Amino acid sequence: MEVLDQLHRRIVLKNTPKRIISLVPSQTELLCDLGLEDALVGVTKFCCHPHDITTKSLVVGGTKQVNLVKIKALKPDIILCNKEENTEEIVKACELICQVHVSDIYTIDDSRELIEQYGKLFNRPWQANELSAKIKIEVSNFINFIEDRKTLEVCYFIWKSPWMVAANNTFINHLLELNKFTNTFKYCERYPEINLEASGRNDSVEVVLLSSEPYPFREKHKEEVQVFFPNAQIILADGEMFSWYGSRLLKAFQYFRTLRLNLENNLTY
Repeated sequence: MEVLDQLHRRIVLKNTPKRIISLVPSQTELLCDLGLEDALVGVTKFCCHPHDITTKSLVVGGTKQVNLVKIKALKPDIILCNKEENTEEIVKACELICQVHVSDIYTIDDSRELIEQYGKLFNRPWQANELSAKIKIEVSNFINFIEDRKTLEVCYFIWKSPWMVAANNTFINHLLELNKFTNTFKYCERYPEINLEASGRNDSVEVVLLSSEPYPFREKHKEEVQVFFPNAQIILADGEMFSWYGSRLLKAFQYFRTLRLNLENNLTY
């Protein structure tokens, strides 16, 4: 079997992989939802869905640092990585152990492509195609829901000390656009650092989203941000809904509907 990953790297496998290591939490959840939980021999410490996966599979590190000795000892058939989550050094090191598939996600279409690639790789074509089709329907229904709603200016924070936001050329920004949110930092690339003190007060931002990951923003951080965005609603956002690009998308759009309705109940138009 020969496939190309999302970096167009050629992967050749004699048989369907039976021993899988996933170095990306959202991809771990996706594999389990495709019925491959028993094939997962290694995961990261951040893989939290299903909630007990780290008790069933060996933890081989995080997403930026891994234990190559543990990985090699597991004798994997394939290791699953992501261009954004994992470093190039990790990918190269893993390639010395076995075949490595690298995902690269910017849009919903990229997400569906990955799901369908996994369906082919792991002999789950029916499950993958069904999941991809369900996500397509969810997106279509949400577009109908959001179509006539007002566009809101938003900031999406992912980190503190230093403050960092999600900007252009990210999956998060793609989902913000689907939600009819205009990203204040859409002219910046990726995840820039922001000096709030130097930038000063911004009266145009209507919504500030403080993500639950990778930095665990809490209620206490709302007041810190409100000073710089006095006219904005400050929301603690579920980061999984905005950044996990696998089967989590089946739950994301209901979350987005609820978020929008809650915002409308508090905003003055």
